[in-house]
Amino acid sequence: MRSIHVVTHPEASHHVEGVVGGWHDSRLTPTGVRAAAAIARALRAEIPEDAEVELISSDLLRTRRTAEEIAGVFGVEPVLDRRLREKSYGEAEGRPQGWLDERFVPPPATGDRMGHDEGVPGAETKAALARRVYAAMDEILERPCAHQIIVTHGFALTFVVASWIRMPIESLGYVNLRAPSGSITHLREDDFFHNRQIARLGDTRHLDG
Repeated sequence: MRSIHVVTHPEASHHVEGVVGGWHDSRLTPTGVRAAAAIARALRAEIPEDAEVELISSDLLRTRRTAEEIAGVFGVEPVLDRRLREKSYGEAEGRPQGWLDERFVPPPATGDRMGHDEGVPGAETKAALARRVYAAMDEILERPCAHQIIVTHGFALTFVVASWIRMPIESLGYVNLRAPSGSITHLREDDFFHNRQIARLGDTRHLDG
């Protein structure tokens, strides 16, 4: 059985400072570092001790720091992949959230939602984000490792999961899976039917302590 655990990084400085994240290279807060350690412990308790584990992470500081905690528990080196970054918000990144809110153009209820321009220079469309995450997932799923851990971001997680269940990119216009910061999503594929499951989405029980 193939098993993938998808981690969304925990609290980072842009969360508490009220600025736009995206590719803005914010760091984990002390609370975020403690949550990353809790994530690592939860994964260690769930994945068999004798299993080979592969760790792949977005290259931004907040995901790299999360991956470092996990790597220390499993004794592996994380593979960094910039394609697992959050959606880019272009000129808005690092600015106050209010700056983006004043300029943001929401997607239409119908029509081209994937190619929608949100009114912010340099921001990615949903289609561009989907294509790069799908490309990263194609390579990850070609690897034979049965236990993989992916560290990414809250909005990017939608496209990791959609790629897993082989949802066509053109069908993603209305899809938005909600996973809190510091969550674990568990994806499984059985060896007989090769059906792909979303066994757990956005689980944060490990943060209760």
